[in-house]
Order: sequence, then structure tokens, then C-alpha cells
Amino acid sequence: MGFKKQDIYNALDTITAPGEGKSLVENKNITNIVTFGDEVLVDVTINNPALQAKKRVEVEITKAIHKHVDQKINVKVTVKAIAPNKENPTQIKGKEIPNIQNIIAIASGKGGVGKSTITANMAISLAKMGFSVGVLDADVYGPSMHLMFDVEKEKPLSVTVEGRSKMKPVENYGVKLLSLGFFTDPDQAVIWRGPMASKALNQLIFDADWGALDFLLIDLPPGTGDIHLSIVQAVPINGAVIVSTPQAIALADARKGVAMFQQESINVPVLGIVENMSYFTPEELPNNKYYIFGQDGAKNLAENIETQFLGEVPLVQSIREAGDVGHPVALQNNTPLEAAFAQITKEMVAQALKRNTNLPPTEVVRITTMSGCSTK
Repeated sequence: MGFKKQDIYNALDTITAPGEGKSLVENKNITNIVTFGDEVLVDVTINNPALQAKKRVEVEITKAIHKHVDQKINVKVTVKAIAPNKENPTQIKGKEIPNIQNIIAIASGKGGVGKSTITANMAISLAKMGFSVGVLDADVYGPSMHLMFDVEKEKPLSVTVEGRSKMKPVENYGVKLLSLGFFTDPDQAVIWRGPMASKALNQLIFDADWGALDFLLIDLPPGTGDIHLSIVQAVPINGAVIVSTPQAIALADARKGVAMFQQESINVPVLGIVENMSYFTPEELPNNKYYIFGQDGAKNLAENIETQFLGEVPLVQSIREAGDVGHPVALQNNTPLEAAFAQITKEMVAQALKRNTNLPPTEVVRITTMSGCSTK
């Protein structure tokens, strides 16, 4: 059987290393190749300890050799996983995502303030304005974007880009979407430590074929932790949008979220604050406004920390209902809610353009130490 070791290397150069954005050969994952007769032994080292990742690499290596060299070759693969660096478990190699013009992180200090709802409707508004848009659901432990975009039964397809296997984001309403919700059982909790969650997120970012995007919105989980650090280490964020409700407890957590992005070691511009659930207007009393959670809390916070107030969204039942059935209210033309989300989105775009004009591009953040943020 006529083949050379270089033929095997050429075949393996078509396989993307899990979560790395490079081929197994480029990333130096191949530690040894032995050929004799019709048999090939391949030793591989990867950084992802998940059994699924090991099996995927093993299967892809076998397929690649059979496809590009010879189907009759007896392939034996040994995959070894290297444990993450314990001194810096959240570190991810920083790199830009090609062809994406603006990366906007949507964050909240507190859960339950409607951050994912704001993200989904902002994405729809951007698409209706003519922008090419993607959404990365980075809420590893509580993904919801696949539900809000009515694609929970879809699965990202595998596509070949420049000879390498990539995930093709699911698309609906003119928005490209990737979420861990596509890969997890809805009846089971995701119980991962920080390094595992960061690895999964890294794969969603760099093993995807996003194509050309004007905006990539990243829906972050609530709080300030491993996932947030992983994001700002992984990609150059153009700016962050903070979502809060008007009450004091939510505003206190929102302030912490702002402070995280403003830390000297992170230094991501905060484009502004969105106030969700600002007031309630009963259907039978359309001229009445009831400030259930307080009035102008987020607006006052924006003034205090000298950032832009992007706008307010009322507490309306139809917003919740629309999200539950996977049809965000921003899709509804000529309605007050569509106008509200359009105005908020225009303010965000204006601030992003202002930031891009006045400030140099944010460099990828590489955090080596940050007290209180290590995973044990």
C-alpha cells in the first residue's frame, strides 16, 4: 500500500483542534505518527479533557486518513488530554474572529433582569436595520437563545472551511446563532467547573463558521466570573451593554458589572445601560404607568457613572409571551415595543461607532492573575 508519513500529516492538517481554531498539525497536537504496512498509529495530545472531545478527534482522524489517503488503512489513534493550567484555569489564547466588525457583550450583575430578552430583541432590531448579526449564547449554565429564536430542535451542521471542519451557526429571523443549548439535554443540569465551561465556550467561538458579521452579540451569564473573564481574554470586545431593572438590589449588582469591565486589566468600554421592566401599564388603563420596581433607577446610575442611558423597556406581558414561543416582539412591525427596541439598538450602535472612532481597538485581554477569580 503506497503512502508516506507526509500523506498522513497532510490529511490531519484538515482537522481543527477542539477549541483552538487551528489544525491538529498547526497546533502541534500530533505527537507521533508510525506507519508500517497497511497500519498507521497516531498519537494525539489535546487540551480538552472531555470524553466527547477525545472521541471526536479519534473519529475525525480516522475519517480524514480514509478520505485523503486510503480507505483500506487500519488506523489506530491514541488521544491524551493535558490537564488545564491550575495556576490560571480561565486563560484562553487570545485571537480575533475573522470578518466580525463589532463584538458587543450584553451583561447583567443580577439574574432575572431580562438580559437574554434584551439581547434577542436587539439582535432582531439590528437585522431589521440591515446589519448582518450573530448571537453567541455564552450563558453556559442556563442557555436560552435557542428557545427565544424557536430553533431548539435544530442542530448546527458541520461544514468544511478551507479544508477544516467547522460548526455552521443555526439561523432564524436573519440572525446567526450558536448556543450550548443545542448540545445539552434540556432535562439535565450542566454541572461543570470553570475550565470545562471555558473550553466549551472557546469551541463555540473559534470552531464556528460565523462568516462576515457587522455585529456579534454575546449574551453573558449573570454575575462576574469565569465565563466573563474567558470572553474578555478570548476576543477583542468593542463594548459592553449592561441590563438592569430599576430596583436598588439590581442596580447594586449592575454597578459591579460595570466595574468589572472598567477594571484596568480588562478595560472594555461600557456603551450604556438598558433599563428593563421600567414600568407597568395595564391594558385597560393604557395611559397609566405604575413604577413597580422604582423609577429612573438605571437612568440615575448611568448618570452617576458617566455612561449612556440607552433606553427603557416596560413590563409588558406580550414581551414574555413572545419570548416563550420563540418570536421576539421586535419582529412585530409598527408597534410601540418594536419602536422601543429599535431606539435602544440605535443608541447602542451610535455609542459603538463613537467608541470605534475615538478609541483604539481594545486589545485582547490576557489576565494572568486576578484576586478572587481563580477556580478551585
